Amino acid sequence: MSGRQHDRGGRGPATAAHRPAADGAVPEVRGEELAARLRGRLLRPGDPGYEPARRLWNGMIDRRPALVARCRGEEDVVAAVRHARDRGLPLAVRGGGHGVAGQALCDGGLVIDLSEMREVTVDPDARTARARGGCTLADVDGATQRHGLAAPLGVVSATGIAGLTLSGGMGWLRRSHGLSCDNLLSARVVTADGRVLTARAEENPDLFWAIRGGGGNFGVVTSFEYRLHPVGPEVYFCNVYFPAERAREVLRDCERCLRESPVPAGPIGVLGRIPEAPEFPPGAHGRPFVALLALFPGDPAEGERALLPFRDIAEPIADLSGVLPYTAAQAVLDEDYPDGRRYYWKSVNADGLGDELIDRLTAHAAAAPSPDSTIDIWYQGGAMARVGEGETAFANRSSPYLFGIEGNWTAAADSAANVAWVRDTVADLRAYSGGGTYLNFPGFLEEGEQQLREGYGRNYERLTRIKTRYDPGNLFRLNANIRPRG
Repeated sequence: MSGRQHDRGGRGPATAAHRPAADGAVPEVRGEELAARLRGRLLRPGDPGYEPARRLWNGMIDRRPALVARCRGEEDVVAAVRHARDRGLPLAVRGGGHGVAGQALCDGGLVIDLSEMREVTVDPDARTARARGGCTLADVDGATQRHGLAAPLGVVSATGIAGLTLSGGMGWLRRSHGLSCDNLLSARVVTADGRVLTARAEENPDLFWAIRGGGGNFGVVTSFEYRLHPVGPEVYFCNVYFPAERAREVLRDCERCLRESPVPAGPIGVLGRIPEAPEFPPGAHGRPFVALLALFPGDPAEGERALLPFRDIAEPIADLSGVLPYTAAQAVLDEDYPDGRRYYWKSVNADGLGDELIDRLTAHAAAAPSPDSTIDIWYQGGAMARVGEGETAFANRSSPYLFGIEGNWTAAADSAANVAWVRDTVADLRAYSGGGTYLNFPGFLEEGEQQLREGYGRNYERLTRIKTRYDPGNLFRLNANIRPRG
C-alpha cells in the first residue's frame, strides 16, 4: 500500500474423487441438470470463458474447478447450492473482487460466481443502498455518490463488498462511521439447505449477528443493505511521505493528534520503499519511507485544516495531498494492487505503539524481499470501538492498532522468500500483541483453529453454535472455517 495517485491462498478441502490429476486434468463432473436450471452460464474445462473464470486477482492461486456457475440471480444461487450439496461437491463462493487467501476457487468442485450480480439500488431519502453480492466498492460508491452519500467500505475500489463486509470491513470511514458490517441493515442469504432467508435485527437475528464478522460460513449472501452517510462528492485526502528514519516521530505524532484533537478520519501509516514513479523525486526512488494516508469525510476546506498537523510533522519526501472526488480517493491505492501480482498478507493487533516496536516495524519493512511490500499501521478506535464486543461477530474492536503485513511481488520464483518474510515479521510482532487478527488479511489460514480463535475472539463459541444450526454439514467450508459441532 503506497498510495500513489494516478475486497486473498491456501487450498481448500477436496475429496479424492474431485481433486485434479497430477497432470492438471480435472475429473469430469456432469452438470447438465444444473445448466438447465440456471439463467446464467455454467462453465466447464474447455468451454469458452472457463480460463478467465478460474483466474483470481491473487496470482499465487492456480486451481481448476469442475464447474463454474455464473449466477445471474438468487434462484441461480439456490440451484447451485443444492447441486453441490446433493452431489457432495466441494463448493467455493466468488464475489466481485479481491480475496487474498484465494478461497473463491476450489479444485475439482463447483464455484458459485456472483460477479455478474452487480446492481445497486439507492434510497436517498432513507439513506440506504441495496447492493447485490457481486458488487465491488466502485459499483456501490458510483451509485451512492450521485446522492452525496457513502457506505463505509474498504480502501481499494476493485475490492468485492461481500468478503469485505462478512469479515468486518476496514476502510477510511471506520473511525467516523464504523466498519462495513456495522452499517449492514439486512442481507439475503442462501443457506446450505437451499432456503433464502432475510437476515436483519428483527428477522433471523442470530444469522444477522453471525454474518457481521463471521465470514462466509453461514451461506451465500446475495444482497447487502447498507446504511449510508453524507460524504462527498469531494473530500480532502492526506497522502504524505516522510523519510523512514522519522518513523518514530511520524507515527507517534499521528497518535497524539488523534488523541488531543480528535478528527473524523481513520489514518493508515505505511512503511515501504518509494516506487519509481513521476510523483516522487528521482533521487528518492527506492528509499525507505513512512507515509500517512487519511480521508476526511466532511467539508474539504475543513479537512485540509484538520489534517494539516499530519502533513507538518516533518519535512516530507513528497506531499500528494489534496481535494479529490470521493470516488477518486477510494481508488488512490488501486494501482498498487494489480490483477495477477502475487499477494500474501497477514495481520496482528497491538495494544500500543512504543519506540521499540516502531523500530522493529521499520527494520522489518526495510528487509522485505520485494520493493512493493509494505507494513501498514491501521489506527483503530472511534466509531468502530464504540460497538460492543458482542454486538456483532467481529471481534478485537478494543485494540488500538492493527498491523497489516503485505507481501506483494511479481515473480513466482520469489514466493518462498516473500511468504517467509511475512510469517517471520508476524512472529516477531506477536510479542507486542495482546492477541487478535483481522480475517480479511489471513495468509493461507495455515494456523488452523488457533488463528480462528484469535480472529473471532470471544465470539467463537457462539459462532460455532450458529454454524451448527445453519450449516451442520459444513458445506460452506472454504473460508475462515468454523467447524459445526459433531
